[in-house]
Formats: sequence, C-alpha cells, structure tokens
Amino acid sequence: MIDDVARESRRERRRAKGGEAASQRRPDYRSLRNPFLPQPVFSDDQVAAIHETALRVLEELGIKVLLAEARALYRRAGAIVDDDTQMVRIGRDIVAAALASAPRSIRALGGDRSRDLVLELGALSFLAGSGAPNVTDIERGRRPGNLADFEALVRIVQSFDVLHMLGPFIEAQDVETRFRHYAVNRVQLTLSDKLPFVYARGTPQVEDSFEMLRLARGLSDDAFLSDVHCYTVINSNSPRQLDIPMAQGIIDFARAGQVSIITPFCLAGAMAPITVAGALTLQHAEALAGLALAQVSRPGAPVVYGSFSSNVDMKSGAPAFGTPEHIKATLGAGQLARFTGLPWRSGGGSAANISDVQAAHETQFSLWGTVLAGATVCIHAAGWLEGGLTVSFEKLITDIEALQTIAELCTAVPGDADSIGFDAIAEVQPGGHFFAAQHTMARYRTAFYEPLVADLSNFGSWSEAGSRTATERAGDIWKRKLAEFEAPQSAADCGDILDAFIARRTEQGGAEPVS
Repeated sequence: MIDDVARESRRERRRAKGGEAASQRRPDYRSLRNPFLPQPVFSDDQVAAIHETALRVLEELGIKVLLAEARALYRRAGAIVDDDTQMVRIGRDIVAAALASAPRSIRALGGDRSRDLVLELGALSFLAGSGAPNVTDIERGRRPGNLADFEALVRIVQSFDVLHMLGPFIEAQDVETRFRHYAVNRVQLTLSDKLPFVYARGTPQVEDSFEMLRLARGLSDDAFLSDVHCYTVINSNSPRQLDIPMAQGIIDFARAGQVSIITPFCLAGAMAPITVAGALTLQHAEALAGLALAQVSRPGAPVVYGSFSSNVDMKSGAPAFGTPEHIKATLGAGQLARFTGLPWRSGGGSAANISDVQAAHETQFSLWGTVLAGATVCIHAAGWLEGGLTVSFEKLITDIEALQTIAELCTAVPGDADSIGFDAIAEVQPGGHFFAAQHTMARYRTAFYEPLVADLSNFGSWSEAGSRTATERAGDIWKRKLAEFEAPQSAADCGDILDAFIARRTEQGGAEPVS
C-alpha cells in the first residue's frame, strides 16, 4: 500500500513539473498572528483576586521542592526554606522581581531563518500531540511508541507549515533510556529545520542535547548561549510539588538561555480544587514558582507561562478535554497570562479512544478555546488521543485541516475596491452566474482554501469513488507525505558530525535520565 502511494506521489510530482503547480494557492502559515480579541471568563477584579490568592499560596503554604540546588537558589533570593520538609515559601517580592525580569518577547531560531518564531502575546504557534507512550494508525493499530514511528511523525510534521515546532510526539521505547535522547535528537536535527524539543531529564542528557544542537547548527558556545535554539516543557507535580528533573531542567535551560515552557497540569477535582477558579489559582501559583526559579537562576531567562488545566470525569477519574470546563480554564489562563504580560502556552487534546466524531469535537473545541484565549503556543493541537496516551497518524492529518482553517482566519481579508467587485456585479445580468465573470476567471485558482482531507463532492460522486471516510483519506495523505518527503539540505548535511558524537558518547556509556 505504501509503495502504491509512493508511485502515485512520483507521478503527481512529474505532472507538477509540467507547470500545473505554478497556479496553485500557496498560503503562508509559518508566522501567524491571532486576529481575535481575547475572550474573558472572569472580571478584572476576579483575575486580581486569583493572582493575590496564588501569592498567598506561595507565601503562606509554600511548594515542596525536591532538588537541593533549587532550594538553595530560592533561599539566596530570600525565600523561606525548610530543608527537612523540603518546603519553600516564596515571597511576593521574589515573584514580582521574576515577572519584571522575564522577557515579554522571545525570538526562537529554527535551522532556517524562515522557521524562526517570535513567542509573545498576539503570536500563535501550534504543535502536534506530544508525550504519548503509544501510537496508532488504521492499518497497524495501537502499539507502543518506537523510534521508527517517531521519525515518521517528524517527517509528517516537517511537511506542514501550520505545525511550527517539533515535540516529543511519542516515546521511542525501543531505544534504551541512556541512549534515547541521542536517537531522538538525531531524528529532529537531520530531518527538520523547525525549533526542536529537548527533554529535561537531568543535566547529563541536557548537556548532550545542547552539544548536538551546537554541532548540527555550527554554533560556538557563545552563539548558542546568546540566542534561543530549543525549548523544553516543565511540568510541576500538582499539587504544590516540583520534582528533581523538572527543577534541574528549569535551572539548566535558564542558565543556557533556552526556553522553558513551565506548565502545571492541574485537573480540577483530582490534583486541583474542583472549581475552575480554584484550579487556576493552584496552576498560577505553581507556574509563578517555576518562573521565579528560572529568573533566580539567570535573570532574563526566556520562559513561557504554561497552562494545561481541565477537569476529570468524576465517575472514573479519567482526564477530560474539550469540555466546557477545559475551555473556561483556558480562557481564564489567558487572562492570567496577560496579567503577567508573558507569552503563554495552552493545551488542546481529546479523551476519545479513536479518531472519531468525539475526538474531532473535543479537539476543535479545545482549539477554539486556545485561539479565543490568545495563547502564544498550543501543544497537543493535532493527533492526540486518549488524554495523551496515544498519537494517531490519521487524526494528525484531520486535525491539521482544522489548524489550516484557523491559519486562514489569521490572514487579512482584502477589502479594496477591486475585491468589493462592483464591476463584477455589473458584468453579470440578473439571474446569471459568476463562473465565467472576468473577476472570477482572474482568481478562481487561488480564491479559496483547498481542503486537505475534506471531500466536497456530492453523494453520487463520493459513492462511485468508494464511499471513503475522512479517516481513510487521511491515511492516504500521511503515507503520501512520507513517500515524497525530502529533508531540508541543511538538516541532512549534519548527520555525519552527529553520528560521530553519538558513537563517542555511546562508547562512554551514554547518560542515564535523572529521577
């Protein structure tokens, strides 16, 4: 089947060389600005009250910090630290200083300047579903994540401009943990020129990953430290705990000048109060604690305020996404992020078990919550199933259709006299049609968005073509993308130097993750 798709792809490329491709619509999805006014769910007074309560949580209750180095940094900044209980109480003056020093705008560099991103309020970036232990497609079914599937996902993500960064899409469980970061980084750096993700699993693995980035991009130590070349995601252990690898990750990335997306994962009714306001108060407190650690490690360190709050199913305890509570929490998180002035991350996703109507419904509602909340970065925007346990190849494609629709809404709509079209209206007589109008003929190839997955044919034509579902069509699309994939030359050229580094570090025993 994949061989058939590859042959058809080659035929399509040959046809395109004949000139047909020159008239195709080529939208620019690489740098999006959100055109929608952020929607509130709380009043300004309520936002201020949530912030004030979060400061009380940090001052009066504190947060448990398992890493001694992190506690020492907090203590040096003036926090009250009890090493016996590992509790740290962080004063509002420390938080205020951290918010004052954190940058409002972050320029993150891709492997090619056309892939650079600006992370700030008003910008909009999407990432595919990440962090899943499993992967699925309609032919091979659900299975544990492996390196080959991770590589396939990187190839597909590289092929669509509406996905702006790479991510830890699935866990490559067929590679030993002390060597896994080498394999995953090599895939990212040799197949893509988008901003890569680096796991925060202890300083040895982080330093290996930074060195691979320097080698791949030809950067000196100073050049690497002076700009943002990668990012990580930091998750606190709600409620009110920061573990060793996450605290160490904040410190390592701050000192190297690389981005930490500091994201508590607060599920209302489970790891957070059952109310939206209560869950956001805890989330805000934990995010501020992480932001403060980054800034006391290195003032001015690039950080992204993170939000990933939703509710649980109170019958089973399972996480829920795309729910009214998820959307309200996202809107409220946007208000809190704007209160701080920092770029911020939200999360999409679905709790559905397969790529079906429930999955599409939940994902698109969570996506709209993100857009209307004014998030800078939306993680898990495509392909995510089972509340993060699985990434689906087909759902990745069908969700990209939704993301490209949002991207189209980010583009300006022409409203000049020619677009308003008085002459076109005058040309067509009452009861006529505009198919052959000069106004139409000059624009018909590029006027409308061309669906990626959707089939706009009538029922008869659809039936004659095999009555294929969107999921089946999506399967053809991802296979075709793999068949026609060509890595950016700058990325492909770095393979040899990375292989030499990996061979040396493998011989030395690699680097175990820290827990």
